[in-house]
Amino acid sequence: MPRWIEPVTLQGEHVVLEPLTLEHAPALAQAAADGELWKLWFTSVPAPGNEREYVETALDLAERGSATPFAVREARTSEVVGTTRLLNVEATHRRLEIGATWYAKRCQRSPLNTEAKYLLLRHSFDVLRAIAVEFRTHVMNHRSRAAIARLGAKQDGILRNHQIGRDGIYRDTVVFSIIESEWPAVRQNLLFKLGR
Repeated sequence: MPRWIEPVTLQGEHVVLEPLTLEHAPALAQAAADGELWKLWFTSVPAPGNEREYVETALDLAERGSATPFAVREARTSEVVGTTRLLNVEATHRRLEIGATWYAKRCQRSPLNTEAKYLLLRHSFDVLRAIAVEFRTHVMNHRSRAAIARLGAKQDGILRNHQIGRDGIYRDTVVFSIIESEWPAVRQNLLFKLGR
């Protein structure tokens, strides 16, 4: 029986999402260096020298069928500028999460991010026929929370003491979602944003 999610390339005008491989590790190191993203204590960006392990972990989750990791490539320059995933896949319930997303600082709050989310949501709802797509972020990551809300996702709640961070500090996780019936309006809104 085929798995619900499989590696796929998603392409738009601003961004190309391609299946993550070990060959992307050096480019991810360069992307993370733009803004020294590993210093953000509330995110999971690989520190210098840990990129290969980061990619190997993502590929292990893909092998087990619980994630599809992507390298995020800027379409104009073909430069790898970050990564994202479909993860926490529940095929039986047709639910998944878009997350583990980070971009070089110069690409944050750009059409690249909006289009990447649009492509992932379109694939999730229109191809995979998902009934719900979640987004999760650290309660202290206010920029991420605002960006998720701008997509049209609704906040479902906060999972308190949800995870133990790499520094040993407990993480409260804010959960957002877009459900199947909301997708047409969210799609229209994202296409409007991209058209501006």
